[in-house]
Amino acid sequence: MAAKIRLQRHGSKKRPFYFIVVADARSPRDGKFIQKLGTYNPLTVPATIQLDRQKALEWLNKGATPTDTVRRILSFKGVLYLKHLLRGVGLGLFDEATAMEKFTKWSAEHDAQVKKRQEDANRQRRARRQGPGRRPERRTEGSGNEG
Repeated sequence: MAAKIRLQRHGSKKRPFYFIVVADARSPRDGKFIQKLGTYNPLTVPATIQLDRQKALEWLNKGATPTDTVRRILSFKGVLYLKHLLRGVGLGLFDEATAMEKFTKWSAEHDAQVKKRQEDANRQRRARRQGPGRRPERRTEGSGNEG
């Protein structure tokens, strides 16, 4: 049985929300799945991703192949980097403590970048709501074109 890690669509029309699942490659997109690994909401800025790293890593080590979008999500969350580091440990290039130290350093830098990106998006959203220095006009009873 070939297992795939893929997205399962939920949500209404034009409002997508996805579950990240492990499913048999032959099952339909929204059909039966083996295990749910997390969720992905592309409508938020930046996209909200909740993922169980350990389960995803286990399935990757078992041979499950991710789809292109899920591969990008796993890369963004650091699962593929962690798999890479643990392969180095298996080959004897460095010990597990060094691998975890490298991963925590990467994770801290990555979280700082994501937080900065989120703050920038919130700042831009607030600026758009205010408008470029325009104030709403006040209408009084005596003003305007009275004809």
